[in-house]
Amino acid sequence: MTSTTESSPAAAQKPEIGKARLRKEDAHLITGRSRFTDNMVLPGMLHLAMVRSPFAHAKITGINVTAAKSSPGVLAVLTGADVAQEQGSLPNAWPVTPDQKAPAHPSIAVDEVAFAGEVVAVIIARSVAAARDAVELVDVDYEELPVVLDLEEAFTDQVLAHSTLDSNKSATWIFDSAEAGTGTSIADALANSEVVVERTLYQQRVIPAFMEPRSIVVDPTGEQLTMWSSTQIPHILRLMLALTLGIPESKVRVIAPDVGGGFGGKLQVTPEEIITVLAARRSGKPCKFTETRSESLQVGHHGRAQVQRLKISATKEGIVTGLSVNLLADMGAYLGLITSGIPILGAFMYNSIYKFPAYRFECNNIFTNKPWTDAYRGAGRPEATFAIERMMDELATELGMDPLELRAKNWIRHDEFPFTTVAGLEYDTGNYEAATDKAIALFDYDGMRDEQKRRRENNDPVQLGIGISTFTEMCGLAPSRVLGSLNYAAGGWEHAQVRVLPTGTIEVVTGSSAHGQGHETAWSQLVADRLGVPFENIQVLHGDTAISQRGLDTYGSRSLSVGGMAVLAAADKVIEKARVIAAHMMEASEGDLEFANGSFTVKGTEQSTTLGEIAFAAFSAHNMPEGVEPNLDSEATFDPVNFSYPHGTHLAAIEVDTETGHVNVLKYVCVDDIGVVVNPVLVEGQVHGGLAQGISQALYEEAVYDDAGTLVSGSFVDYLVPGAPDLPHYITDRTETPATSNQLGAKGVGEAGTIASTPAIVNGVLDALRHLGVKDIKMPCTPSRVWHALEEAKTTGGMQ
Repeated sequence: MTSTTESSPAAAQKPEIGKARLRKEDAHLITGRSRFTDNMVLPGMLHLAMVRSPFAHAKITGINVTAAKSSPGVLAVLTGADVAQEQGSLPNAWPVTPDQKAPAHPSIAVDEVAFAGEVVAVIIARSVAAARDAVELVDVDYEELPVVLDLEEAFTDQVLAHSTLDSNKSATWIFDSAEAGTGTSIADALANSEVVVERTLYQQRVIPAFMEPRSIVVDPTGEQLTMWSSTQIPHILRLMLALTLGIPESKVRVIAPDVGGGFGGKLQVTPEEIITVLAARRSGKPCKFTETRSESLQVGHHGRAQVQRLKISATKEGIVTGLSVNLLADMGAYLGLITSGIPILGAFMYNSIYKFPAYRFECNNIFTNKPWTDAYRGAGRPEATFAIERMMDELATELGMDPLELRAKNWIRHDEFPFTTVAGLEYDTGNYEAATDKAIALFDYDGMRDEQKRRRENNDPVQLGIGISTFTEMCGLAPSRVLGSLNYAAGGWEHAQVRVLPTGTIEVVTGSSAHGQGHETAWSQLVADRLGVPFENIQVLHGDTAISQRGLDTYGSRSLSVGGMAVLAAADKVIEKARVIAAHMMEASEGDLEFANGSFTVKGTEQSTTLGEIAFAAFSAHNMPEGVEPNLDSEATFDPVNFSYPHGTHLAAIEVDTETGHVNVLKYVCVDDIGVVVNPVLVEGQVHGGLAQGISQALYEEAVYDDAGTLVSGSFVDYLVPGAPDLPHYITDRTETPATSNQLGAKGVGEAGTIASTPAIVNGVLDALRHLGVKDIKMPCTPSRVWHALEEAKTTGGMQ
């Protein structure tokens, strides 16, 4: 086989970046060849079922497992006392203050339960049915304790969520722009401003209702303990299993196979994962646990759950002068992996796209007797965006201004980038004017305002409101040094390998672990362009710590802007390794070689060799340059220098039936700026899915508890997750200002729709009804709540 050619270089391929490719992943998913964790069947596998507390707060005074142990098919029953010395405490990786309080969090409760659904025992049986039947035979004696469920009540410490703590306050975290040197005094701004608007807003508790409930299989029979888990974070989970249970990390392998959605809800080290390891080690056999949907809703971590007390000050002309934020953030009963840090992520986003001279943020993290909260799509940023966009509408109302006009007066202009905000972040690029202008045109803003005026003048029973949300977010989590300054335990880098096989085909190994984002497609497009290899000849491997040894996984819209950049950096190293071998093969100087379309060419000649030919030459190693290893495989770790800052303008036309309270989204327009787009099909999927979740929080979803702390919306009969018929047709478009924090210019997209849409919907509902005296409606804006708000306005004289 010859190693060089005298033919013309390969014809240029059409660029993959920007191409609307269908997803590689979908072929096996839609033909029934997917492999979810619950599909796993191992020889001799046992099954687990959890005995859960019916009480939200109680002492465990006794457990009788005799009947359960003698039940057909049951091999063992484990209680907290049985594993007290080995189960450890579930990790919290983000202690936000040095004095943060955190109760111990055993996977199986030993002495006390702190929320309804907490595990008190586990059944190990030969079948799922046998395990679940035996749950009913475990007799647990409880001594009920007072429960605290309301966040504002919990703040007073009159009832304690944990008898072992002297307060419900876990931590208080404060950012003050005057003290940080990023702005002026908020006290002076509030005291000296012509207009001050003060409001209290509520973020209800919501549940990450992913398609696939959590499932775990653990095989203890090999040299390594192997766990399959429906998780977003196989690498982090492996580390935390080792640290929590005292297992050498080298003896743990974690595999995330096909994962049916996560939305942050699978960014967790769960009690059930620890328990399944304990059960497998005790029994010496593979063990499986798959939660029911009711368990998923009841005990999987929840999201949001905040009380937001806000003050915004401005001049009479509408120039903002200060923003004060005081949060009560519901931790639930325990601190999960990053529970305590979620509201802190939002701290840097309350100022959003606006030029506030003064800013103060204070957050009190509070324990209640409910499941713990943690990351849910957007993680702190949706809460912040909701608050500031609601407050901008409230300020516009106070001033009698058009809410878009008010925003335009205060946002950062495109010629002011890079811009350091009052919260201390440097926004690298953006153009809020361009995105808003395009959204206004697509929405027909003036026409919609005219229609709104007509309906008001005619006393139409179906009123029209215009909802506005102009937003930015910090994503691409994150520069490791910034996370370190916030006391987060891990970094923000990502790792990748690019392996060139002897036939010239490519394996990409990525540390980011997909659960629906389309990594296999996007990474193939990146590498196809960079290496000149056909898209079809690239295989992407992920989600297995034995294959992808290093990584920090997928969350925070970091996949492309961090993980994708590691892939590109590894591909660039492949080119440089190949250059040395190619120069030797063609007896040319490395400096005389040009690389394009998968081939090296000697400048000024037609002499060339392809990447595939170089790979085979390296494989055979018959004629390698002195001191050069015989392969082209390369790896890289990318740590971003900054967050990325996607932004956009979302406009919603909202119809509200004043006779029934029914809300209809008549029209929804969003124009997002996510930098350079790799694949518009993937982008549209992320935007549509994000919009669905943000609109759902505004109109449908809420975790509801009775006075005893029992979840009464514990099934999809009572917890409303909307389907396609419940959602509008979206009009989407984009502007593009490339990011400067990575070589591609990409920004995140996975959370944008969720972050922006909730305030757009709620602002629209209120805009439809404000002239009737309705000042606020708590989310979700259900027909009942809307109707009651209208009735209350009538009794208080608000109706005109």
